[in-house]
Amino acid sequence: MASSSGTKKAGGPPPRTQSKRMSRAQTMLVDVQNEDGPAIDSELVPSSLAAIAPILRVANEIEKDNPRVAYLCRFHAFEKAHRMDPSSSGRGVRQFKTYLLHKLEKEEEETKPQLARNDPKEIMAYYQNFYNEKIKEGQYAKKPEEMAKILQIASVLYDVLKTVVPPEKVDDQTHRYAEDVQRKREQYEHYNILPLNAVGAKAAIMELPEIKAALRALRNVQNLSMPSVTTNAPHDLPEERNKSVFDILDWLSSVFGFQKGNVANQREHLILLLANMDVRKRDLADYTELRGSTVPKLMDKIFKNYWSWCNYLRCEQNTRTPPGSDKQQIQLIYIGLYLLIWGEASNIRFMPECICYIFHKMAEDVYGILFGNVRPVTGDTYHGSQTAAPDEETFLRTVITPIYQVLRKEAKRNNGGKASHSRWRNYDDLNEYFWSKKCLSLKWPTGLKEEFSVHSDVVSPAHETPNRVPAGKSKPKTNFVEARTFWHLYRSFDRMWIFFIMAFQAMVIVAWTPDGSPAALFDEDVFRSVLTIFITQAFLNLLQAALDIVLSFNAWWSLKITQILRYLLKFAVAAAWAVILPICYASSVQNPTGVVKFFSNLTENWQNQGSLYNYAVAIYLIPNILAALLFFLPQLRRIMERSNSHVVTPFMWWAQPKLYVGRGLHEGMFQLLKYTLFWIMLLICKLAFSYYVEILPLVGPSKLIMKLHVDNYEWHEFFPNVTHNIGVVIAIWAPIVLVYFMDTQIWYSIFSTLFGGIHGALSHLGEIRTLGMLRSRFESVPTAFCRRLVPPSDAAKKDRHMDESADRRNIANFSHVWNEFIESMRAEDLISNDDRDLLLVPYSSEDVSVVQWPPFLLASKIPIALDMAKDFKEKEDADLFRKIKNDEYMLSAVVECYETLREIIYGLLEDETDKSIVRQICYDVDINIRQHQFLNEFRMSGMPSLSEKLEKFLKLLLSEYESAEVYKSQIINVLQDIMEIILQDIMVNGYKILERYHMQIQTNDKKEQRFERLNITLTQNKSWREKVVRLYLLLTVKESAINVPTNLDARRRITFFANSLFMNMPSAPKVRDMISFSVLTPYFKEDVLYSIDELNQENEDGITTLFYLQKIYPDEWTNFQKRINDPKLNYSEDDKNEATRHWVSYRAQTLSRTVRGMMYYKLALELQCFLESAGDNAFFGGYQAMESSQGDERASAKALADMKFTYVVSCQLYGAQKKSDDLRDRSCYNNILNLMIKYPSLRVAYIDEREETVNEKSQKFHYSVLLKGGDKYDEEIYRIKLPGPPTDIGEGKPENQNHAIIFTRGEALQTIDMNQDNYFEEAFKMRNVLEEFLKSPSGRREPTILGLREHIFTGSVSSLAWFMSNQETSFVTISQRILAYPLRVRFHYGHPDIFDRIFHITRGGISKASKTINLSEDIFAGMNSTLRGGYITHHEYIQVGKGRDVGMNQISSFEAKVANGNGEQTLSRDVYRLGRRFDFFRMLSFYFTTVGFYLSSMITVLTVYVFLYGRLYMVMSGLEREILENPSIHQSKALEQALATQSVFQLGLLLVLPMVMEIGLEKGFRSALGDFIIMQLQLASVFFTFQLGTKVHYFGRTILHGGSKYRATGRGFVVFHEKFSENYRLYSRSHFVKGLELVILLVLYQVYGHSYRSSNLYLFITISMWFLVGSWLFAPFVFNPSGFDWQKTVDDWTDWKRWMGNRGGIGIQPNRSWESWWDGEQEHLKFSNIRGRILEIILVLRFFIYQYGIVYHLDIAHRSKNILVYGLSWLVLVTTLLVLKMVSMGRRRFGTDFQLMFRILKALLFLGFMSVMTVLFVVCGLTISDLFACMLAFLPTGWALLLIGQVCRPLFKAIGFWESIKELARAYEYIMGLLLFAPIAILSWFPFVSEFQTRLLFNQAFSRGLQISMILAGRKDKTETEKK
Repeated sequence: MASSSGTKKAGGPPPRTQSKRMSRAQTMLVDVQNEDGPAIDSELVPSSLAAIAPILRVANEIEKDNPRVAYLCRFHAFEKAHRMDPSSSGRGVRQFKTYLLHKLEKEEEETKPQLARNDPKEIMAYYQNFYNEKIKEGQYAKKPEEMAKILQIASVLYDVLKTVVPPEKVDDQTHRYAEDVQRKREQYEHYNILPLNAVGAKAAIMELPEIKAALRALRNVQNLSMPSVTTNAPHDLPEERNKSVFDILDWLSSVFGFQKGNVANQREHLILLLANMDVRKRDLADYTELRGSTVPKLMDKIFKNYWSWCNYLRCEQNTRTPPGSDKQQIQLIYIGLYLLIWGEASNIRFMPECICYIFHKMAEDVYGILFGNVRPVTGDTYHGSQTAAPDEETFLRTVITPIYQVLRKEAKRNNGGKASHSRWRNYDDLNEYFWSKKCLSLKWPTGLKEEFSVHSDVVSPAHETPNRVPAGKSKPKTNFVEARTFWHLYRSFDRMWIFFIMAFQAMVIVAWTPDGSPAALFDEDVFRSVLTIFITQAFLNLLQAALDIVLSFNAWWSLKITQILRYLLKFAVAAAWAVILPICYASSVQNPTGVVKFFSNLTENWQNQGSLYNYAVAIYLIPNILAALLFFLPQLRRIMERSNSHVVTPFMWWAQPKLYVGRGLHEGMFQLLKYTLFWIMLLICKLAFSYYVEILPLVGPSKLIMKLHVDNYEWHEFFPNVTHNIGVVIAIWAPIVLVYFMDTQIWYSIFSTLFGGIHGALSHLGEIRTLGMLRSRFESVPTAFCRRLVPPSDAAKKDRHMDESADRRNIANFSHVWNEFIESMRAEDLISNDDRDLLLVPYSSEDVSVVQWPPFLLASKIPIALDMAKDFKEKEDADLFRKIKNDEYMLSAVVECYETLREIIYGLLEDETDKSIVRQICYDVDINIRQHQFLNEFRMSGMPSLSEKLEKFLKLLLSEYESAEVYKSQIINVLQDIMEIILQDIMVNGYKILERYHMQIQTNDKKEQRFERLNITLTQNKSWREKVVRLYLLLTVKESAINVPTNLDARRRITFFANSLFMNMPSAPKVRDMISFSVLTPYFKEDVLYSIDELNQENEDGITTLFYLQKIYPDEWTNFQKRINDPKLNYSEDDKNEATRHWVSYRAQTLSRTVRGMMYYKLALELQCFLESAGDNAFFGGYQAMESSQGDERASAKALADMKFTYVVSCQLYGAQKKSDDLRDRSCYNNILNLMIKYPSLRVAYIDEREETVNEKSQKFHYSVLLKGGDKYDEEIYRIKLPGPPTDIGEGKPENQNHAIIFTRGEALQTIDMNQDNYFEEAFKMRNVLEEFLKSPSGRREPTILGLREHIFTGSVSSLAWFMSNQETSFVTISQRILAYPLRVRFHYGHPDIFDRIFHITRGGISKASKTINLSEDIFAGMNSTLRGGYITHHEYIQVGKGRDVGMNQISSFEAKVANGNGEQTLSRDVYRLGRRFDFFRMLSFYFTTVGFYLSSMITVLTVYVFLYGRLYMVMSGLEREILENPSIHQSKALEQALATQSVFQLGLLLVLPMVMEIGLEKGFRSALGDFIIMQLQLASVFFTFQLGTKVHYFGRTILHGGSKYRATGRGFVVFHEKFSENYRLYSRSHFVKGLELVILLVLYQVYGHSYRSSNLYLFITISMWFLVGSWLFAPFVFNPSGFDWQKTVDDWTDWKRWMGNRGGIGIQPNRSWESWWDGEQEHLKFSNIRGRILEIILVLRFFIYQYGIVYHLDIAHRSKNILVYGLSWLVLVTTLLVLKMVSMGRRRFGTDFQLMFRILKALLFLGFMSVMTVLFVVCGLTISDLFACMLAFLPTGWALLLIGQVCRPLFKAIGFWESIKELARAYEYIMGLLLFAPIAILSWFPFVSEFQTRLLFNQAFSRGLQISMILAGRKDKTETEKK
């Protein structure tokens, strides 16, 4: 572990006096030791004392060996700590020093010297002994990692020795030893994969020729000018700076000052890259140098983006190689330089063009140093490059830190994601600065900070607080502004909106013709009218041009003048066409009126008026025609867009703004035709449906309504003279227009289902989906396996024509992997031992003449064959054998049984005569079969008795025995019985054999019986016993084995694996030839491994997690119990507890499950290496042979696996967890450490925060650190200093990935989330899927992201989990399939996708990290890849496990997070650029599969609102009554038809089509139909409708106001009951408020329209809306476990009342007080811009309609239409509110001091109220119904006032009304709570409701024999638990 030794100071530690804080320190000591033992002190060192941690580790290591020396080490550590921080000012230092002091006091008394009389001699003797034993003798025998540890201990011991022993007393021998240790220590450092400096015993990986060749190339430093290494850096140790330059990276470091850890990390990175690329398909015979093409190929990959950037900026590339130089060396210098820059760039890695700029400048310096001292650009000479070498942090300090500081300042302006995006610059803004040529003119490197920084705040003041926003005005945004507005949807996808609006206009014009037929289009007048769509288009283009100007205004100062000019010209041209086209059209219209007449007068003198408009349209369409031509020439368009030619650029300038990304996004012709055909078919169906079902039926009623004259309004009509009843027409058409824009989403769902299903079927998905299908095709599985997963060997190529030999080789190869697969499932407890035995395939089949199939295929074949033979009547052998041969498996079983039995018996016999008898019997059998005399010579009637005896015989052979003699006699007896049955009962001439051998016996004069001499030692032979087991299974296994395995997950995995072998998969390369890859998993604070306490912790119902899982997975628990209780394994109680922890954790979403799954890659690679190296020898003994094989083979396999695979877990907070006082954090640290120790190949990266003293001030420094597991501790491999805290700038997860990505290796990188899993059999296919990177489909570019499918493993927990699992499964399969082929718009969705690592690390990484805007960081990685020319595919022959949220609230939080992310995507530059740069049809695909889906969801809900508000207007105004009762309308029923049209579009069931199709494909359509019906019975529609509300609420609110944030969903098991108050907090604003609003609308529509409208019509129109309302209001309670349990309902009510009554305040959590929650719910309004606030108020105005409409229908109004009625209603409302305010103020002011007066006041108010009500009832005609109506009228008005008050919060606070607003809000919350709670309370009265709900929620579990009702009720059978 890297450490710095402290500087010596005079004086020692203070006297050992008692500390004041001893009690606290003592507690810590006790607590800590109880958990981890005495070794913990080294792991608890405060960050400011990190240098003493290695000393304490050494003390712990040697404590058992010599406690006194360990005490001296601790004392030295204490002294050093005191010197480092004398005042104990660092965080945790005082506490730690006190703890250490107490420990030293105790040890000083307890420990005594062992080797000498005093301490100096003791430590000298121990040091010398340690050297002689461990170093002198062990250096050539020990592994490099062991030597590194030993030498570290020796170094620390010597440091301690120097402080204990006076210098003059240290003998020469000790000095020599110390010098030798120092020399050797440089050679043995802790390493990652390659022990580059190790001497002595060479690691196998360093013996690989490709590694040697790469190392040789990198160490070629000839002709490089060696820099001077003298330095004046204050913190440098001279001995470290005077090292020689060993390789190219050392040379670069000495020139530019890169960190030591960075250099070491990138050295290994580069060596592995070169080795892996070079060895591919290369002959290993003469392998000393890299191929000539390897380095240029790597250079092409790394510098492709840099070269593209240079071309874009039209500047010269700085990667040139002068003639005559060592080309490979120069290229490696450039590659090394880029990697070193990237490795130290920290957050700047998200800015790829910034890194290009940095490299550009530094490469220029390199070129100058190497080839002359004149700068090629300026002509300046290089000064001082080699006179003063930079220190280790020069590059970090001078280049990276200034840019980081700017990033950090901008991030502070973000205000934690709450500030408007337009007010601060994100990663993209800063990176895009380098897309302009002005970056090249910056002064290097100081110009970076000057150009980037905030104008008036270049240097951050030292006293600035961390969260304070810097003063001064920020620089402008670059190229794009993420403004919060829905107009982004139009701006990004304007072509789509223009198309749909023009199509709608054309269809309405055609439908308005008398016959309404599309043929009317050929009528001249109609056609002329249809041409007006181009006028519409002109105005829409004008809107688009205006939006471009307005929405990008904040970025104008950063735009080029040409871009601004383009925006202005676009606007001017669009405005010109918006004037010209209407004028020209007006000139062509005969008898014009209105506006048309005005335009017509302007052109009345023009010639050829009729054709003028046609000419104008023709000219207007020229750009569109050119675009259409280029659309069909994608190659030409791509070349033009990517061209930097001065000729082409002006032409492209008008078409699209010149940007670095997004150029040439056009697919090949074949792909283009595929998705174009898809969309043309879809649009034809959509437009035809819209025309005939939506538009045409409305035209007739609309015409009739427009002709009616209505003057009998039922309210005060403000516009009584409006013609054509335009309000009614709008009310009818508005929902239809919305549906028109939304239903494309439904059509997309239908078409994607059909195309996805067809594509899946053509890909062979689901061909093997049941065990029956597997059995029927198992014969071809080994061949398919070898064809797909085994690289062809030379022997296999020769044996192509030798079928039998090839088959045997195939089965032998297959058996190794298949058996490991089966064993892995047994280790995971998915199958039992019996299942395993039935599924295993014998490794070697050379002993028998037939293929040995697994026993589950041969189940009951022998018993059936025996029955067949026994009852066979004919005498012809051929008939019997034909029957047997008809079933190939039966033939195989019979032959194998016969041959194996012969071998077993023959092996047991020792006597030659006995063997001869057996030989003779077998000869007779064989000869009679050949002569077709078998049935004549053998009696079949004796076979059943023989079978019984054989079973007994085999069972006896397998049994354990105590007495060998008894055991032997039992075997002899049974064997003699068997031989007697064969010779006497079965063989007709068996007596002849006996007679012949009886004569021999008499001749030999032997008295002993036959078959008595047996070799029973053979029963202990493992391979022989396996044969006996298999024969026993063949004889005894009955029909039930056909259903093996019974576990559903095991079945799924077996069938999927077998099925995948027949899918389109690249052939497997040899391991050496495969692409190397890494896996990266980000981890924050999730569960790693459950503790025993967590397993046994009971919830409120008395249920433990362990008990719950035992019931969910009963068969797996049974298998687990058998495994841990197996006497052979000899598990102790502690072992069993540890195994139980793992068993539970492997069924949850834990890090340990993920790590176990990913480490299967390593196992699979080792097995593949072994099989390849062993060749035909691997046919015997199986993979177990690898364990017993020679060390060289195993080491070689492990070395190759290490070279090809790396796994890094980015545990961001590991360092903090290590030192945390929190028990859970400490547990996570220990569990992660144990994972590293358990899996030596696992690497953990974390961000270390250290306090260091600089200029006598304590400062925090941050490091990226890589660890691996040692014997007991973690071992530090690399430490790289960072410019600051990396996670302060962007989103957490991408920043976590980014800091660790530098430690990954290889050419590919798989991103795995912490809730994922992997399987051994799938890991075996990894090298196949990596081959996809080398494929270029249809001659196109190679893929950059490979998409993989997932299996959702959480579906069995509950019905909700099942719904979510099915939904997610359809998304990751059929949806991804169609996105990739043919639509070509698949991105990255946080799935186990595999990235082309080099492509992405040079283009910004594997995610984007800007705060808030990149909330859904994963999809932006896919968008970024596509924009930068990437190509994304999807593959379904391999799958990875994934967990999903399983509880209602978890799922809703997840949906909210995704909806927030989509809202932010809508505003992003990536969506805008893709929407603008894709061709039209690909843009449609992109829209409807990303933000369009959420907008369509929003329109679906909006349609309901628009429909109901339209009906409210018609009902309240009396227009609906007038129209429906009009004779012409009444007879035609036209309006009723128009109303009923709405119902068609509420069928959300269409959106579950993909789910049904995918289940049908993979499980069969009968299963799919059954699942669909069960899902509906379990209220899946209610669930999906509820989630629709979640999506709509958060998507809309994000776009309007922001407020997006990462929502931790939690990944535990949800079987507990959520409180009512919790559900209310979560869903009040998103669902309940909206649901109650719809209830009021539906009630009013029914109440005020029932007198003239049939109830059937009302129900038909509104049934889907009532369903929506019911789902939104009650779904959280229906899907809440024990939601209708009476006791829990009572508890919930008490809890809710308490919550509502609690006062809020600073520090009060939302779950403790309603006030705190209410304030939090309005937080988004605090930071919303003025546009969002105004729009919010406009939306609120709808609530005033209720009062206006209802008051005119009150009986007290006496049908008056006067506006005064409405005014009086306001008077009543205001009076009521004032009275309530007075009472509230009175209670506060007079309630205590003037209680009597307050009571009198309340009495007077009550009497006044009663008097007023009496007068109103008696005099004015008020009725009871009026009171209810008034409630419906005034409640929405009050709610509107409340919402306006929230929006205008500062104003209401200023005028003192805020408290009144708050009290009004509380009253509304009480009302809503009561309305929701009442139905729940009523239903809770009935016990059967709760039982029904439990059945509903957990039906899946019940169907698999679970007892969820017992779980939820908490009735555990304690006795059963104790027995277990």
